[in-house]
Amino acid sequence: MTTVDTDRLLELADTDPDAIYSLFERHGWGDGLPLVPPTPERVDRMLERADGDPDEPLGVLAPRAGVVTRRIVAVNAVLAGCPPDVFPVVLTAVRALTHPDVNIRGVNATTHPVAPLLIVSGDVVKQCGFNAGTGAFGPGNRANATVGRAVRLVLLHVAGARPGSGDASSQGQPAKYSYCVAENADDCPWESYPRSRGVDVPSAVTVHCGEGPHNVHDMEAEGDPALILDKIASAMTSLGMNNACISMGEFFLGLGPEHARTLASHGLTRSDIASYLFDHARLPARVFRRHFEERAWAEWMKLAAPDDLLPMTGHPDHIQVFVVGGPGKHSSLIPSWGMTKSVTLPVSG
Repeated sequence: MTTVDTDRLLELADTDPDAIYSLFERHGWGDGLPLVPPTPERVDRMLERADGDPDEPLGVLAPRAGVVTRRIVAVNAVLAGCPPDVFPVVLTAVRALTHPDVNIRGVNATTHPVAPLLIVSGDVVKQCGFNAGTGAFGPGNRANATVGRAVRLVLLHVAGARPGSGDASSQGQPAKYSYCVAENADDCPWESYPRSRGVDVPSAVTVHCGEGPHNVHDMEAEGDPALILDKIASAMTSLGMNNACISMGEFFLGLGPEHARTLASHGLTRSDIASYLFDHARLPARVFRRHFEERAWAEWMKLAAPDDLLPMTGHPDHIQVFVVGGPGKHSSLIPSWGMTKSVTLPVSG
């Protein structure tokens, strides 16, 4: 069989999974978990779900400046255990990572534990069996787990994001194994997230480079949106998060369906929610200045008086809202690393 080195092809006589596992371990490849042997037949089946030349360069991933092609992504999708149907999602997510707004060099080079979160939306969610409901951020679903893992393997093998040499994260985080959810369109009281961003297509993938989910729990008073939003605002005003001193930082808010229904039943739109959090997730300027000698602030924030209340991000548009998960009054706040911007692309091969 043939497997891929970063610079050459390796011919292996043994297609046993243990042999592949040992080979990758010797070379410092893989993510430490067992791998599916990327035989030519398996890679070809993956490529059948893509359009275009398998060896066409699609972009470059830093810090290694590794060139992305459909074939290289297919090899990593096989290694991750992806079923062929999900390959266009993996490919779209990798394309998104090559977008300049993502700043993948910074994402990999920072000591912060940032990882790309994939949010899958549209028809492909049900077609490929992604989990958008109960436990969406957790284990137990092949599509979520393997798509997220395939993208991480591409970062390891193509971008060179190995811990220490290419990924400087001080402690890492579990999301660096796999970080993929699906938007819960059935329980979303608004238009789809991609459509809200001007991407009106049957299926889309959003990449947001951020921390792990910060749980927000509110079940105290059904029907009072202020109590839900004030708890989210409280979670946003942490001085310990990377976004605290960076006004371009994004916050993704994964509302649970029950919280989303409560907010929508009171006439609140995504924009209303973002504006409320922008206005209420604030701290005095003197607190920021005491804790941070270096502040990547918008110019208007630099002029604030000591007791002026400043927001945790420079504009309401930096607060993005989508619906995910199942029953229960829980939502998730996912701050970005700061020097990165989310990207939403139509699913394509």
